[in-house]
Amino acid sequence: MVPAPQPYDDRLMPEPESTTPDIAALLRRHPVIDGHNDLLWALRDLVDYDLDRYDLAQRQTDTHTDLPRLRDGGVGAQFWSVFVPCNEGERAVRSTLEQIDAAYAMIARYDERFAVATTADEVEAAWASGRIACLIGAEGGHQIQESLGVLRMYHRLGVRYLTLTHNDNVPWADSATDEPVLGGLSDVGHEVVREMNRLGMLVDLSHVSHDVMRDALDTTRAPVIFSHSSAFAVCDHPRNVPDDVLTRLADNGGTCLVTFVPRFVNQAVRDWSLEAEHRARAAGVDPRDISAMHAVEVAYEAEVPHPPSVLADVVAHLEHVREVAGIAHVGLGGDYDGCTWLPEGLEDVSSYPRLLAALAERHWSDDDLAALTCRNVLRTMRDAEDVAAPPAQTR
Repeated sequence: MVPAPQPYDDRLMPEPESTTPDIAALLRRHPVIDGHNDLLWALRDLVDYDLDRYDLAQRQTDTHTDLPRLRDGGVGAQFWSVFVPCNEGERAVRSTLEQIDAAYAMIARYDERFAVATTADEVEAAWASGRIACLIGAEGGHQIQESLGVLRMYHRLGVRYLTLTHNDNVPWADSATDEPVLGGLSDVGHEVVREMNRLGMLVDLSHVSHDVMRDALDTTRAPVIFSHSSAFAVCDHPRNVPDDVLTRLADNGGTCLVTFVPRFVNQAVRDWSLEAEHRARAAGVDPRDISAMHAVEVAYEAEVPHPPSVLADVVAHLEHVREVAGIAHVGLGGDYDGCTWLPEGLEDVSSYPRLLAALAERHWSDDDLAALTCRNVLRTMRDAEDVAAPPAQTR
């Protein structure tokens, strides 16, 4: 059993007016570990990583994330995504290294509030020192450019999960949002999974096809994660996790960190976005092109406003994952700063207490909520660390 985390400094607690005393006390003991946040990419777009121009110590309006709102949300650990788009091409490794560099620069600038963490023990050590633990995840297999050496170097630089694909297929794995080519993982893809196990790096199955999910579970010796995915049975977006895979998480020991992105959690929004994709294709736009697709959606939104999404949508996914996979296999992966809008009630990183309060009203116990916020992720991390082997010779 994973030991309960130590309380962390009151400066990181939700402000009293932001939630109920019971939820505030629970978050003091069991702060949120969130699986995916794209703030670093947002900072690249906004200020080219220049934190003199965007002070995270102040409340901001151009991002979902800053230090005051992390405090309000009871966030005790964050996996910062070092994301680069698939169309970076030959620049993918360079751009990933720039993202990693930006992560360390951000942590160093706010080192009274942030601490680097690469293990579960280091997460808890950060809490004991009153700081938010900062972990790093890379969001796409294209970022290793078919090189296990690059994968190993990312691990040495502190990257602790790799999402096997992003929106496009890679030569060794199919994406959920691309036309299937392999029908799962290739031999190279299985080798990538095995090497990640050896390193102690979490295999992240968000973004991959359902067949890749199954193939990875067949191969892995360590628990997997879905860093920001929801339940396919509740909303039929291919990014979401089908029930047969959720069922297998119980034996695998992994965790599905439910995301808040409206098109992944609300079926009406999913259907609206499908129509936007049809219009994009008719206009010669590839829906996997993030910036081009955003422009199409803005135009479509002016004509047909998107349906609303609300906090209850996310509650439905959390309860489905709990029912199918079990309470020991559900977590939180908001995807803040990785989408343009969010469900009503979950608008930014300060919103976690509101979500926990809604779950408490639906009879989630304190132990259930503690499992959701951090215990499950800490256990998954420790189990993956236990599988890791001594470094092999470079090949």
